[in-house]
Amino acid sequence: MALPLLPGCSFSRNVGRKKFHKSQHVFCNNVSMLVGDNKPGIGGEPLLGQKVKPKYSVYTKELGSDTPSWLAFNKQVLSFDAYVEDPAHDTSQENCGIRCYKIFFYLEDDTIQVIEPERRNRGLPQGTFIRRHCISLPPPDDDQFYTVHHFNVNIDLVLYGRTFKIYDCDAFTKNFLKKIGVKLNPPGQRPEDPSTKIRKKTRACIKRSPRPESSNALKQFLAYDRKVLRFFCLWDDTASLFGDRRELTLHYFLSDDTIEIITPKKPPNSGRDAMPFVLQRRKLPKYGPPGLHPPGGVTDQIVLNTYGGLAVKQVHGYLLDKHELGKSEQEFYKDSDLSIGTTINVWGRKVLLCDCDEFTKTYYKNKYGMENFTPIPCKAPPPSKIDRTFPPYTGFGSEENAVCSCVGLRAKPGLHLRNVRTFMGKDSYGNKSGILRYLAKLITNQHDNLGRLFIISYFLSDDTISVFEPTVRRADSSLRKFLKRMRVKKPGQEAFNELSEYIKAQELYIGAKVNVNGHLFLVFSADEYTLKFMEENSDTFPLSNLELALEKLKEKIAKSGDIRQVFRAADPGCTKKMDYNTFRDIVMTIAAGKLTEQQFVTIIRHYRVPDDPCPDVNVLIAMAHEQLKKNSFENFGRLIYRCVYQDREGKKVLPSKDIKRLCKSFRLPLSNDLLESLLSNFEDGEEQISYESFFCALNWRINTMPKQIVISPLKERDDDVLAGMPSPISMKYIDYVKFLKDVYGLEEE
Repeated sequence: MALPLLPGCSFSRNVGRKKFHKSQHVFCNNVSMLVGDNKPGIGGEPLLGQKVKPKYSVYTKELGSDTPSWLAFNKQVLSFDAYVEDPAHDTSQENCGIRCYKIFFYLEDDTIQVIEPERRNRGLPQGTFIRRHCISLPPPDDDQFYTVHHFNVNIDLVLYGRTFKIYDCDAFTKNFLKKIGVKLNPPGQRPEDPSTKIRKKTRACIKRSPRPESSNALKQFLAYDRKVLRFFCLWDDTASLFGDRRELTLHYFLSDDTIEIITPKKPPNSGRDAMPFVLQRRKLPKYGPPGLHPPGGVTDQIVLNTYGGLAVKQVHGYLLDKHELGKSEQEFYKDSDLSIGTTINVWGRKVLLCDCDEFTKTYYKNKYGMENFTPIPCKAPPPSKIDRTFPPYTGFGSEENAVCSCVGLRAKPGLHLRNVRTFMGKDSYGNKSGILRYLAKLITNQHDNLGRLFIISYFLSDDTISVFEPTVRRADSSLRKFLKRMRVKKPGQEAFNELSEYIKAQELYIGAKVNVNGHLFLVFSADEYTLKFMEENSDTFPLSNLELALEKLKEKIAKSGDIRQVFRAADPGCTKKMDYNTFRDIVMTIAAGKLTEQQFVTIIRHYRVPDDPCPDVNVLIAMAHEQLKKNSFENFGRLIYRCVYQDREGKKVLPSKDIKRLCKSFRLPLSNDLLESLLSNFEDGEEQISYESFFCALNWRINTMPKQIVISPLKERDDDVLAGMPSPISMKYIDYVKFLKDVYGLEEE
């Protein structure tokens, strides 16, 4: 008897339930909102009459344990052997082809993987046939997946429309299936593949002859790998047209008896392409070239005939020459055929082996007992030098530029302009001018040109010379250039035959006569930079070498008499110094013409008495007056008034630094050196200066000083003596005592 459906008369169905949510039934299908048929009810419970399709496979559970399957069956796989019969449409010899597969079932997640084992010469894609994943059952049960209960031996398994026939499995698979209650069918037999059967018959008919040399080749490779014999060769091809002698290098590889011939690094402008190999690595026949063989003419095996039944295009097999009656034999070069002095045939080219390296000598000495390794000279004799002749000079441009135009098509600067390092090293920079200046006079018989003085400038950077006239006695003439900067040729050279020689720096010195384009000059002076440069480079300028100049004076000791008495007679006051003119007359008399003017200048520059570096205060005041007059400076009263304002104590003296600051503030037109010299002369012991006396001395309006006469070195003597040899440097006295001690070893008494 059923209870009425009244409150209190029925059991509650919600006892034990925890989910009371309303399931989602509406979804979007790009068109409208639809209600799904497979959606559950309240709390996820299926509706009345609804059958829920499983989404995943039902995992098996291990007997007697609640451990999940992914952990209980970890790394446990069932393996089945199967095959598939594929119809053969492209051949009439077989109806179908048998393809073998391995089916793996992973117990942890019911996934399946199908692999086809690789077989040689199969001609079909092999390897993974179906990747590992869960595979659904064939329709109409495609909403379910394969489980372990669907597998057995000697059954057909349909995977994605292909029927796999399982005929066997491994021992682990059999034991596992028996444990879960699956009754195993007896194992079946896999039919033999027709194509494999035909291939085995064909291979059985072919009997390859034994090849013992293969094992010897492997033994030779393992013993001599990376060991190479090297010979230095010569290929003399001078007999052919445009042929020459070519030096080559031959490498013999002991691992496989192959030879390669390479060319060494080619010299520049050899005219040959950069071909590294004359012969690539290969075996070299002794009697080559034997002629070209047709394709397949030289093979390891010889095919006698093919057979294929009555059909014309079908070929089922072939017959081989087991006795190798038609095989062609070739002799190749071995290591025993190579030695120094042997001529080998490199495809018709005669190559002479001239020398080898140390490893090759050691190899032949140990293996063949060879001792004679005398090399053969392979260097070609040097070609005869061809004297290059140039056409005569046309007169346009310099001779070097004319020669360069004959050497190549591309115009280049002359040889004297290419040495950029010399130009940059000897060009002017800093305090070094790089210019040697000499004072010379013109030697001529013309009365108007007598006594004309010139300055010759020699530029060390490019060996050029410029000449200009600094002073002219005629009042109607002004400063003018005598010779522009250029290289000057030496006189007496034949034109248009060879390159001309030019005047060098070594040919210019005091006392030298220089011919500049037909004008003869006598050099009798030089500036301080020139004399110092020549003394510092005495190896290039031997006349400025002090030791060589003193050696000439030492040679004249016996002929000069008592040298000391001569110098004492010239110095009656015993001042231990002598004026320039007297010293020159005595030394030139002792030298008896063996001493040049340049050597004499070098001696007196070494033994001269230095002048007083501090000039007289009157000279400084005169120089200051000259500068103040030029600038019309007369603000001395304001300077004194400013000094009185600064002198708070009324001592009428101020520190020198304050006076210097006042001079700078009033812009006194005096240089720093001159101002410092004046201040030092007016300072007392406490570095104080009487500003009234200082500025009164500078006041050129009140304190007039006589004009200072600056004596030029050219006017130390009268005009009659000017035609001779004046003093080339501004000096007055020479220390003859030191000179006698260094030259003749005479000590002072």
